[in-house]
Parts: sequence; structure tokens; C-alpha cells
Amino acid sequence: MGILLAGMLSGCALLPSAPAPAVRPAQPESAAFALNGRIAVNYNGTRHSAGLRWTHTAQSDDILLLAPLGQTAARVYRDAQNATLDDGDKHYQAGDAETLMQQVLGWYLPLRGLHHWVLGLAETGSPAQIERNGNGQIAVLRQDGWEIRYLRHSAAMQDSLPTRLQLSRDGLQMQLLIDEWELP
Repeated sequence: MGILLAGMLSGCALLPSAPAPAVRPAQPESAAFALNGRIAVNYNGTRHSAGLRWTHTAQSDDILLLAPLGQTAARVYRDAQNATLDDGDKHYQAGDAETLMQQVLGWYLPLRGLHHWVLGLAETGSPAQIERNGNGQIAVLRQDGWEIRYLRHSAAMQDSLPTRLQLSRDGLQMQLLIDEWELP
């Protein structure tokens, strides 16, 4: 019996520890990040869903929309000069990612504000209404015609990053589930 108990206790020591909650970077305006997750889009009755890999820096955004088995369905790249979208063997280019995504995919990610919103912040230089929950975390953000609802955070701490957001504007509704944050 003692050997069985010792074996069970040593087995417990091998279990992985829970990951530390993702926390907002100290300098969020210039912070680079990457996230892995999923997105569900409902636009005027048409539904889309995809896996999502987003790498953001102050100079660029690189977004991979992934099919159910992990293949790249589309790649959106934005820098200061323009935006490109690769959809299999087709290549598209425009002045901004929102216009390009709307033209090619029929819906768009609001990249101008989204990199702030996923960090639980309002975009600087634009008026915003913010509601907070009992932990001091952002619960609802209204900015630039968008309503962003923060449905879940990585922890109950005030500066923990969101892991589930709901965005809506003009018939476009999105659910963004963030499975993994990568911060420098």
C-alpha cells in the first residue's frame, strides 16, 4: 500500500503546472505580440469561422486564417505602405487591410483598433466609452462605432489579458477566442 501511495504521489509531481495568466505588457502602445485562437464571423446572415494566428508589431500585422485541419486558408499582411492578402494561388493588394479583407473575404478585421482592443485598451486619440467589471477589468468598450464585449480574461487580475471578445458593428459580429498569448 505504501509503495502504491508513493507512486501516486510521485506521479502528481509530474503533472504540468497551470500556465501563468497573460498580463498586459508594460508599454502596450509599442508592444509586439502574437496570439493563437479562433474567430467566428457573422455578417449579414453569412457565417465564417477559422483558426487564427496573428503576429503584431508596431510596423506590421501578419494574420493567418486557418482551415479546420490547420492549412492556411488566407494570409493578410499589413505594413505602413499597403496590405496584401494571399488566398491560395491568388494575390491581392490594397492601401489598407480592412478594405482588402472586405473586398476579398466579404468581412474584415478592424486592425486599426483591434491591436489595442485585444490588449484590453481603448485606441489612443479616439473617444471611447468604457465599462469595467468588479475586478476593474474592461467589460465593454465602445469606440469608432464598434462595441467590444470582454467575455473572459486570463485571470481575475485587473491587468490580465482578455481571452474571449465579442465585437459588433453594422451587421458584423465576431467572436474572438484567444487560446494562447505570446508576449516578449
